[in-house]
Formats: sequence, structure tokens, C-alpha cells
Amino acid sequence: MKTLVVYYSYSGITRKLAEDIALLTDGESRELKPKKPYSYSYNTAVKEVRGEIERGYCPPLAEGAEPVGDAELIFIGSPNWLHTFAPPVLSFLRAVNLSGKTIIPFCTHGGGGFGDMLERYQKECGASVIRDGIALKGDYNFDELQTWIEHSFTHPVSGLSR
Repeated sequence: MKTLVVYYSYSGITRKLAEDIALLTDGESRELKPKKPYSYSYNTAVKEVRGEIERGYCPPLAEGAEPVGDAELIFIGSPNWLHTFAPPVLSFLRAVNLSGKTIIPFCTHGGGGFGDMLERYQKECGASVIRDGIALKGDYNFDELQTWIEHSFTHPVSGLSR
């Protein structure tokens, strides 16, 4: 089964998790990059994001909105921003046809878990199968991720370590 790992990362924490998922699933990785990056100042970025989330804004993507092709299993990840996924993820979900695909959400967070991401995935991906995902803090343990993947999928990963 072809696997694709799609993600948005502001600070690199979600990128690390996405790369680890791609490694453990032998999946291809795709980063979502908005045409206009968020501010390097975290507080300013939070203000920018809050406005986008409140308006339901989908920032144009410079990279990442390409069709998913024959990928059947698609991990989609984001940091938990204000209890939901980052706006570039919404842009991806609305731009790319995910009908019939299996979606596995993942996120990084500082204590809020998925927030309302799972409900939003259900709303945006109604023609897809949404499977249980994983929400990890930024300092997650690689072995914890590997165990989750091995127990969650019919094709367990063996012999990988870090």
C-alpha cells in the first residue's frame, strides 16, 4: 500500500514527527509550504494564525497541493494551533481530492492533544476513511511512535531502531 506523509511544520517539531512516520512506514514525505510564510516571531505568528482560523482562510500553498496519485494511506499532520490544525492543512484538504483515501491524522502539541482536529478532518474529508491518529508532545519518544505504528497497521515494521 503506497503511503504519503503530508504535513505543515512551523518550527520543525512536526517535520521531525512526519519524517519519523515516513521512515517507519516507508512512506513518501510532502511538506506544505504557504506562499507567504508566517512571521518568525511566535507571538506575531499566533496573531496571524488566529485571524486565518477565525475567517476559515486557506492560505495559498507554494508547495504541497499536488495530487496524491495512487497513495492509498495518507498521514496528515500539523502542530495544534489554537485547538485545530494549521491553516495550510485546511488549504491542502480543500485543494486535493482525497475521496476513497484512508487518512491518519497526527499532530504535535504542548498539552492540548488533537483539540478539535479530528472533528474538522471528518468535516473536510467526508469521502475518506478517517482512522485513529496520534497526538504527541514535541519531546515524544521514537519507540512510542514505532510501537503505535506496529500495533495500528496490518503491515508491522520490524528491525527499525533509532
